[in-house]
Amino acid sequence: MPDFVYIARELSGREIQGTLSANSEQEVISTLAGKSLFPTRISLQGSATPTTGASGKRISGRKLAVMYGQLADLLHSGVPLMRSLQVLEEQSSIPAIRAVLADVRQQVTEGSRLADAMRRHPKAFNELAVSMVRAGEEGGFLEDVLKRVAQFTEHTEDMKSKVTGAMAYPGFLMLMCLGVVTWMLVYLVPKFEPIFARLREQGRLPTPTVILLSASGFVQSYGLLILAVCVAAGFALRNFLKSEQGRFKVDGWRLKVKGFGPVIRNLAISRFCRMLGTLLKNGVPILQSLRIAKDATGNLVLGQAISNAADNVSAGKSLARPLAASGHFPREVVEMIAVGEEANNLEQVLINVADNMEQRTFRDLDLAVRMLEPLMLLVMGIVITFMMLALLLPVFQGSDALG
Repeated sequence: MPDFVYIARELSGREIQGTLSANSEQEVISTLAGKSLFPTRISLQGSATPTTGASGKRISGRKLAVMYGQLADLLHSGVPLMRSLQVLEEQSSIPAIRAVLADVRQQVTEGSRLADAMRRHPKAFNELAVSMVRAGEEGGFLEDVLKRVAQFTEHTEDMKSKVTGAMAYPGFLMLMCLGVVTWMLVYLVPKFEPIFARLREQGRLPTPTVILLSASGFVQSYGLLILAVCVAAGFALRNFLKSEQGRFKVDGWRLKVKGFGPVIRNLAISRFCRMLGTLLKNGVPILQSLRIAKDATGNLVLGQAISNAADNVSAGKSLARPLAASGHFPREVVEMIAVGEEANNLEQVLINVADNMEQRTFRDLDLAVRMLEPLMLLVMGIVITFMMLALLLPVFQGSDALG
């Protein structure tokens, strides 16, 4: 009986590792479910560990979507997997994809499953794609799964493009405001300081001008230190986000951000519903579907709530009730899931929920961005107006004194 190495999560969300002897991976999943553990990774002991493989470069999602679709078409046409991988490798004009496919083909030739070969390249194939391919291999519908992965990847890239496009202009305004303020504090304001020296000695310098000169002096004296602190804080934040505890806290904070928190939450839930509905529609068992679909949220807090719901389902109970108890799923979504469970058409209900949530969320995102643009312009106007008034008030005051 072979040994399987697994990584799983407890109900509390804590990650644990271990080894089990079983006849198949499905038996390992069943055993872990009986212990209230939810596996995130299972592999044969002694098999190749995940690595960046032949290429450490990331590959864009749109290029991967095309590759998934082409592989699905080849397999659907009856071309064997090995030959399909070879054809894609030879036809690809992207060196990174050719290198990855060459290694994947080599691993499959040596007897590895496609999902295990893909897992060796985490920068190319994310955990969600690997999990879906594994489910397709186990269920015998690999072509359909690859087609779904292609559609899902393309859909995800479309959402990223919409969000990035919506945030581009507000981000540009923020950077421009920061650049203008920094230039004025470092280069413009110091040129006026000798002019205002006499008024400062007489104690007649207006308060806004005093504040502006003090801020300029602080930036000039400690600017490099501030920059170094910001860089250090950035590295510390990056390391913090690499840890599971850090990601969990940040993901929880993202769901609570005023204005954008509901948008982030709804996008994550819509991805989860679409993936869960797609997997159920392809005949993947609900427990395994939940294990795969929770990764589609991209949020550890929501992922833990879904893991807890999976425990409820494994006990033969409803999916809707623990989702509602988590407090992260909107009431209308929970109600629709409950109706889908009762009507035995949960997969179609979930896909409809995803469509409706995405449409509504993009409307909310568009409205939030439209409100953010004038807000950023208002902030820029206030800051620059204050700085200009602080520079001009002493000039006006001096002119009145001469008159």
